[in-house]
Amino acid sequence: MPAAMHSDTPLAQRMRPRRLDEVIGQTHLLAEGAPLRRLVAHRHLPSIILHGEAGVGKTTIAMLLADAVGRPFHLLSALNTGVKQLREVLESKDSLSLAAPVVFIDEIHRFNKGQQDALLGAVEAGDITLIGATTENPSFSINNALLSRCQTYRLESLTPKEITQLLNRATLEDTVLKTLDIDLRACQLIADLAHGDARKALNILEIAVQTADHSTGVLIIDDALVSTVAQSALARYDKDGEQHYNIVSAMIKSIRGSDADAALYWMARMLVAGEPADFIARRLVIAASEDIGNANPNALLLADAALRSVQSIGMPEARIILGQVVVYLATSAKSNSTYKAINAAMALAEKDASPVPMHLRNGTTKLMRQQGYGQGYIYPHDYPQHYYPQNYLPDNLLGTRFYEFADNQREQHSKKFMAWLKDQYHNSKKS
Repeated sequence: MPAAMHSDTPLAQRMRPRRLDEVIGQTHLLAEGAPLRRLVAHRHLPSIILHGEAGVGKTTIAMLLADAVGRPFHLLSALNTGVKQLREVLESKDSLSLAAPVVFIDEIHRFNKGQQDALLGAVEAGDITLIGATTENPSFSINNALLSRCQTYRLESLTPKEITQLLNRATLEDTVLKTLDIDLRACQLIADLAHGDARKALNILEIAVQTADHSTGVLIIDDALVSTVAQSALARYDKDGEQHYNIVSAMIKSIRGSDADAALYWMARMLVAGEPADFIARRLVIAASEDIGNANPNALLLADAALRSVQSIGMPEARIILGQVVVYLATSAKSNSTYKAINAAMALAEKDASPVPMHLRNGTTKLMRQQGYGQGYIYPHDYPQHYYPQNYLPDNLLGTRFYEFADNQREQHSKKFMAWLKDQYHNSKKS
């Protein structure tokens, strides 16, 4: 490697902005008149939560905000900071300083309740200004008490245009790259591979520059070279983070919406990222019941069989089984009638605890029978069509309906069958 290429500091670190004006992207927060810019203008920095995907500038913006308002800055990571270390930082506050230090917690969603409670006390007392960074939705990962005391801002992934701007700036301004003659032709491909992650984009560029042919003097960074060094699409998918749940949700909603192609795509994203096949299969079992139900009872049987098959076979063959089930579910008739029915029944059950009517109780002992258990119960199998109408709900709930037949062929067939049963009974009584 030429001497000019040598640097112990990664390109992404060397290109970290030193002023808010240098930040690429996040104009909805940092442009003139935008929320974070207004805070800096008034030299007021409240506790905030920065929410966004990896590589969009959460740490950088936190550091620049603290610097812009003249506050000391402490950077901690939830991965290696316990309550003890957190308290040491809190206790180190200079009692003579009027300004609370900024304590930045990276991956704050990984803090447990005890750690978050420790932060809450310090925030409430004004001992610190908290800036938390998370890749997850804060409403799911941060306790409500702490969240209510912070302003929350969403950072967006960089657009391809912004990634291109970043790459060109690196070749022109970086202390190492600006000494080289770089012909950068692969900005679009790098942007595609980075998926809006500035750090990934710069890492790809740095590897490409290191790998390029230096013998000609001009370093040609084209699609062929980038494809070789990148190896894969660097799929942005965190199995423990919000993206995980977003993609699962996209697959389920595509099935519900009867779009087999979209459902296959989202499932493929999970498989490529290494999601366990049995996790996907379990989600398909749920979808088969929740979104298809009695419109096609075979869907649940097939999904359950797929779960067992996937567990016994494993990848890569399991992908075929999962693909078959996803297409079957997406193209099946849909119904959520039983899903709504069980939810309605459980909502009522939480409020009602009516006793079981005596005729429905099981009189298994002599004493129970003497007390009237089971008396008056009519055994339907003793009657034509194995049907005899009687009350199966408590008296105060008679006439309550939870299940409504959906307008698909199978459930309408069941509806007609129930109506026919009742007609048969009434006709037999008339005769």
